[in-house]
Amino acid sequence: MASIASGGNAGMGAGEGAAPAGGAELAEGSWRDHKRYAWLLGLIVPTLPFLAWGLVELTGLGIFWFYGPFLVFGIFPVLDLVVGMDAANPPDSVIKWLEQDRYYRWCTYAYIPIQYAGLLLACWLWSSGKLSTIDDIGLALTMAMVSGVAINTAHELGHKRASNERWLSKVALAQSAYGHFFIEHNRGHHVRVATPEDPASSRLGESFWEFLPRTVSGSLKSAWELECVRLDRMGSSHWSPRNDILNAWAMTVVLFGALCAIFGIVVLPYLLIQAVFGFSLLEVVNYLEHYGLLRGKREDGRFERTAPEHSWNSNNVASNVLLYHLQRHSDHHANPMRRYQALRHYEQAPQLPTGYAGMIVTAAFPPLWRRVMDHRVLEHYAGDLERANIHPRTRRRVLARYGPPAGGPPATGASATATPAGGSR
Repeated sequence: MASIASGGNAGMGAGEGAAPAGGAELAEGSWRDHKRYAWLLGLIVPTLPFLAWGLVELTGLGIFWFYGPFLVFGIFPVLDLVVGMDAANPPDSVIKWLEQDRYYRWCTYAYIPIQYAGLLLACWLWSSGKLSTIDDIGLALTMAMVSGVAINTAHELGHKRASNERWLSKVALAQSAYGHFFIEHNRGHHVRVATPEDPASSRLGESFWEFLPRTVSGSLKSAWELECVRLDRMGSSHWSPRNDILNAWAMTVVLFGALCAIFGIVVLPYLLIQAVFGFSLLEVVNYLEHYGLLRGKREDGRFERTAPEHSWNSNNVASNVLLYHLQRHSDHHANPMRRYQALRHYEQAPQLPTGYAGMIVTAAFPPLWRRVMDHRVLEHYAGDLERANIHPRTRRRVLARYGPPAGGPPATGASATATPAGGSR
């Protein structure tokens, strides 16, 4: 993976994964995607229960039932530091070609059958009676890493126009019982991001443990309200089969019911554990993506257009491969339907000090998080925290701690028409 981190177009040439020379919308000359096969590494996550089982059988050590959390919170933060970063962007001329390459879609599609094969294995192991309670919990937490990253897979698929991909998004969400994410994220978060109105945008001075209940309850309420508005326009009942929240939740009820019927009610507590920790993994990612960032208001009282400065980004390769370029978050908000392999880095976007994996661990410890991130928010707004999204409960303390506005220049990336690095827009 070291060659991936080096970025650039070194070693360009013909062959699989290279854009053909000439033609409209194609590369100037020849361009090769050096992360093409690295995306397959994202399929390590749904194999976690198989890996954990194999390691336990090989070593006889029950600690390996916790292999999932160890990989995500222990190994990947180190890999982010060792492998390094890749800020290279595909040329504008290959974007259309890159998005039409169906290989990349199959990298996300393949996650789902492996995800559910692992869930069947876990249920069989939970029902076997051969594991201790601690081992069962360890396996549930490993499954939570699968269901949590599956929400990210659902996120990638749910933004697309194709009905089969949107349906697969709901299937991926069933394991975490978070089907309403499909509604709230697309029609709520993308509209209200980086504003006090958004339950999925964290505020300066707000710890993750305060954010978690606010975002879970707020996102659920928002999703229901948004879906009711849609159904009202259609003249349909809120409780009809057309309600996308209800039919998404029905998938979870059918899934959990079938697993309990096949393996016994003994599996239900562990299904609930993996679901709760799985959607909490999504929400800690939400926490770090927009922490303290705020869109200004225009003269008409509406919020300004979402710009690169309204999302925290990272180019750490390991986490980007794990999460399908989710860390190039500014381009995702600018172009929600753009496929992950074509997302671009913006020089103007604020950067996290490391990848999402390491930042998730940091967020679990509020004093450490504040030490790492608060001064970055301050620097981003050139000392003027009146321009930041501050937690109401801690607003007075935060402003007192960091002093009055410095009156410095505008924050980096203030233009809403920012240009991605290495290309025109």
